[in-house]
Amino acid sequence: MNSEECLAWAARDVSGHLSPYKFNRRAVGDDDVYVKITHCGVCYADIVWTRNKHGDSMYPVVPGHEIAGIVTKVGSNVKRFNVGDHVGVGTYVNSCRHCEYCDDGLEHQCSKGVFTFNGVDSDGTITKGGYSNFIVVHERYCFKIPKGYPLASAAPLLCAGITVYSPMIRHKMNQQPGKSLGVIGLGGLGHMAVKFGKAFGLNVTVFSTSISKKDEALNVLGADNFVISSDQEQMKGLTKTLDFIIDTASGDHPFDPYLALLKTFGILVAVGAGSEIKFSPRSLFFGLRTISGSIVGGTKEIQEMIDLCAEKGIYPKIEVIPIDYANEAIERVIKSDVKYRFVIDIENSLK
Repeated sequence: MNSEECLAWAARDVSGHLSPYKFNRRAVGDDDVYVKITHCGVCYADIVWTRNKHGDSMYPVVPGHEIAGIVTKVGSNVKRFNVGDHVGVGTYVNSCRHCEYCDDGLEHQCSKGVFTFNGVDSDGTITKGGYSNFIVVHERYCFKIPKGYPLASAAPLLCAGITVYSPMIRHKMNQQPGKSLGVIGLGGLGHMAVKFGKAFGLNVTVFSTSISKKDEALNVLGADNFVISSDQEQMKGLTKTLDFIIDTASGDHPFDPYLALLKTFGILVAVGAGSEIKFSPRSLFFGLRTISGSIVGGTKEIQEMIDLCAEKGIYPKIEVIPIDYANEAIERVIKSDVKYRFVIDIENSLK
């Protein structure tokens, strides 16, 4: 099979402005799956690398790592997928496949892992993401989406969903119904943490700086409590009441006020992308508390999460947009003006 021209939208410089772009994807190899992309979620990572926030962007950058679509070709060795299958591709598309992390299904921890976009693949090419009409991926990094689960809803699971699901499973929040979970921030990640928390039988409290999110948190997402984090009286009243906290806030903020809300042996998991985490060691010492970090998840866990969402009817709250709205969507993501994830309708708008 020969390489094939791919239609995409790309950023050419640090302005991050996206516009139409064409490039060639690799030919389908023996272990590869060719995915016709139908939908791609808009993630904050798209802003980071289109605007060179980390100083390592390799232009042109085709962003997008919340990819959903339909298999249209498979390599001769592919066993797990057939033409017509609905599949997802997440934040990485390669790894060494033989280190201890790959062997344990923790491919996202492999030192030779390759990001879905703005990464350097094993053949030296720069990876390009899901703001494009198809992608060619080794079958290991593809995930089966049950046919009854909408592809538009599946896309955000591949980053936003797994980013909160993975630490919840690691810390066994899915095995302790009745325990209490705090969720800091109610955006793309936070709203999924609320949904998973309720599915696991947890008592969920949302912390936000915006009173405008109260009705949505309680009456749409099903949270049990809503707290304005700047209200010191409200915060003080929750001292030592929470078993777990998932911090999805992307801006810098103090951690000690939240650590004080954890019970003895409580766990705070940071998944937001602030520039630093600062807290007093005493906040850990006196409550025997743990603070932990997390980022996406391994292949086994991603598939388990997708299957759980299909089984229990857990769907991200999305706003579907055409590709030519991508620049406006990114500006709105920066302003937190989306409930709660933009998903680009690639199939019907990228022509």
